[in-house]
Amino acid sequence: MTNSELSQAIYALFGERIALSEELYDTLVIEVAPKDAYEIIEQLKQDPALSFNFLTLLGGVHYPEIEGRELCVVYHLHSWKNALRLRVKAYLPAEQPSIKSVTSLFETANWMERETYDFFGINFEGHPNLTRILNMDEMDYHPMLKQHPLEDATREDKDDRFFGR
Repeated sequence: MTNSELSQAIYALFGERIALSEELYDTLVIEVAPKDAYEIIEQLKQDPALSFNFLTLLGGVHYPEIEGRELCVVYHLHSWKNALRLRVKAYLPAEQPSIKSVTSLFETANWMERETYDFFGINFEGHPNLTRILNMDEMDYHPMLKQHPLEDATREDKDDRFFGR
């Protein structure tokens, strides 16, 4: 199945629920509304012809310059049966970034959603244990948001002389 055929099959299944589709680096990319993401991914997994049975990656992206769509959850799906990859994107507002968890569809989403929450502050509704996974619990910010300085000015263990500054 080619990306063109995949795109036609996806539009036949979901129609207007697909906001946008494009091909980037030989991978079909579709954009869906956050409220539709879970159901669309579930159908992509269960459809016998498409069979997107593996979640390769789930992550977040911060676009501070796009008002109302500052955060994006990106799902990389893989169909072993068809040797196809698909990227699904859902954009969220920065005020209350929340989307339904896909841990009931893919167990591997558990750690990936926790990491995305930890670094971007995206809430995954229905996640069994949405807590920080890599950063300290005391952190009151999400470090991958492009609103914080790249370096911690309060560090006492760093001497700029050793970094060519």
